[in-house]
Amino acid sequence: MNKKNTILSVLLFSLLFISCKTDVKNTINSNKDKVYSIEPLTTKIGWTAYKTTDKVAVKGEFTKINVTPKQASSAKEVLNGLEFSIPVSSVFSNNKERDGKLKQFFFGIMDNTELLSGTLTTTSNNKGTASLTMNGITHSFPVEYMISGQMITLSGTLNLDDWKATKAIQSLNKACFDLHKGADGISKTWSEVKINIATYLKVKTVAV
Repeated sequence: MNKKNTILSVLLFSLLFISCKTDVKNTINSNKDKVYSIEPLTTKIGWTAYKTTDKVAVKGEFTKINVTPKQASSAKEVLNGLEFSIPVSSVFSNNKERDGKLKQFFFGIMDNTELLSGTLTTTSNNKGTASLTMNGITHSFPVEYMISGQMITLSGTLNLDDWKATKAIQSLNKACFDLHKGADGISKTWSEVKINIATYLKVKTVAV
């Protein structure tokens, strides 16, 4: 073999080696995937209730949520079928007196409501439902959600009448009678409550 053929053989071998190395690298990369899960510590549950006939907003949150561990290959799927529970003792409105009344005169009047528990179900077009158990009753209400990377925001509005919470609403209104009285002299506590949830998903890369 002359010198020219020897050089050509070395070049061909080098190209073949580089090509194989690249293929192996690509194969390794393609055999990895992302797994999403809910992180309770980065999940915030806000609520907005209303008082007076002018429908003045009163905002607060629940500082604790428990979720049944679940992993999924997409942010949407980790929401679908997610089971959760919320201790009502974690209610927080930045007003200690109000929080005490909510625990005693609202949730304390309901049946079996140390926890609010439920399941999320996602459908199409960023919509879904939340099945919520409260006051011994399980009922669903519609929700909407948005996904941006690892961040999910979810919102919905529920009517407490669907959970037969009239007695609890009347109890709270009595305890807060003057505070829930508007310029017209009428004291009112609304049965409508808006829910806003924001969660930053935990993501890890795994080999498949």
